[in-house]
Amino acid sequence: MQRFDVFIIGGGINGCGIARDAAGRGYSVGLAEAKDLASGTSSWSTKLIHGGLRYLEHYEFRLVREALMEREVLWGIAPHIIEPLRFVLPHHAGLRPSWLLRLGLFLYDHLGGRKKLAATRTVDLRGPLGAPLKHEFTKGFEYSDARVDDTRLVVLNARDARRHGASIRVRTRVTGARREADGWTITLEDTETGTVETVAARFLVNAAGPWVDQVIRSAMGRNDAHNIRLVQGSHIVMRKLFDHDRAYIFQNADGRIIFAIPYERDFTLVGTTDRDYTGDPAKAAISEEETTYLLDAASEYFETPLRREDIVWTFSGVRPLFDDHASRAQEATRDYVLKVDTSAGAPLLNIFGGKITTYRRLAEDVLGSIEKALGAKRGAWTGEAPLPGGNFPVDGLGLLEAELASLAPSLSKSTRERLVRAYGTDALAMAKDGGADWGRDLGHGLSEREVAWLVHNEWARSVEDVLWRRSKLGLRFAPDETGPLEECLRTLVARERSPGLAAE
Repeated sequence: MQRFDVFIIGGGINGCGIARDAAGRGYSVGLAEAKDLASGTSSWSTKLIHGGLRYLEHYEFRLVREALMEREVLWGIAPHIIEPLRFVLPHHAGLRPSWLLRLGLFLYDHLGGRKKLAATRTVDLRGPLGAPLKHEFTKGFEYSDARVDDTRLVVLNARDARRHGASIRVRTRVTGARREADGWTITLEDTETGTVETVAARFLVNAAGPWVDQVIRSAMGRNDAHNIRLVQGSHIVMRKLFDHDRAYIFQNADGRIIFAIPYERDFTLVGTTDRDYTGDPAKAAISEEETTYLLDAASEYFETPLRREDIVWTFSGVRPLFDDHASRAQEATRDYVLKVDTSAGAPLLNIFGGKITTYRRLAEDVLGSIEKALGAKRGAWTGEAPLPGGNFPVDGLGLLEAELASLAPSLSKSTRERLVRAYGTDALAMAKDGGADWGRDLGHGLSEREVAWLVHNEWARSVEDVLWRRSKLGLRFAPDETGPLEECLRTLVARERSPGLAAE
């Protein structure tokens, strides 16, 4: 029986972040994800690293401060998948007064020790920044946050965890977890082969996101578990709505806000909604009501109303918020809650809530509990060490693109830009591994060599893994264009499963 110091249930951002931190401190770590990495809530975010400007109205100052501090930390360790983004907040005369917006943005600028990100400024919307908007919006405020490739952030944390010795098992379901005198006995089932395995761990972490209560009930036999409030957030992706590089944040009459964010070069991401959800989190889908809400809310600001026929993609996810009994979904806390249970012996830590921006700090808090139970090893380290491919300065993307151009002149400029922004310095390693021949172009700049990299290094197994989680090329592939990719994956996955071949 394989034995671990720490075993983690869930391969989302929290689980993979904890695995990375724990493995890097010298603990033996195992992680099981029932599906693919980031296949739940972590892939359905608004793709932002942000403080949460609207959380100030709910007096969540600690959460906002922690998130604001993390923006530049995460940018520093992953400058390929995280980049600063300026947000334009038009002043709406009928909603929050100008003085309140200024006060909120002053706090936003100063709570988190901002150093590299640009400060807030007042902007005249009668110029280019207001060109897409209705003429009555003449004044606004511009502030800084950052955007992130959320699924790649998860995968890079998992890769770094594995580099430090963690065992990362995807498509592996935890079917049982039993407390013993000296730890946990955990039963695992490979969902592809049906193989069952038993492992042992001294400390168990339940980071199953929307399924955290379900794990407590099914795997641990606690039928009374009810700790989370499921809140659905839905987004629409439109054909490009404006030409400049800023994002918009719009206030709505119901007190909520929505974003309109430049996305994947040719699109605009509009979201999000907030509504209570019941049922299987895996089956969340945007409703007609939510679609109408987002189209109408954005059309209150844009000169040209948004049309249903311009929607190219929609996605919905369920946020597992800690149930603090708030009256409305939008008022429920976005802060995370950690609960350690040692009542029956071996420690169990359940994670409720959390957000992508604060995942690393959450992991450090979890490691505090692990150290208390198992003894300390190495101290905190993840804020300084770059994630895979992120070992270059935050202003170094241009130089990386130039170096990749010299190594791979046959690739189009748009493909080279995409590779550098997805893989960072690993794009150079990919270029050097195999010479000038990148194999077949499987469509839209996706080469056989890149897919081989994803299968061998990043646990990719299916078309969805490649086109929607390891990239967003699914926005460009038509359904009838995926045949060559499917064929390539069958060959590569079969080869990867052959004896003697191991990832990284």
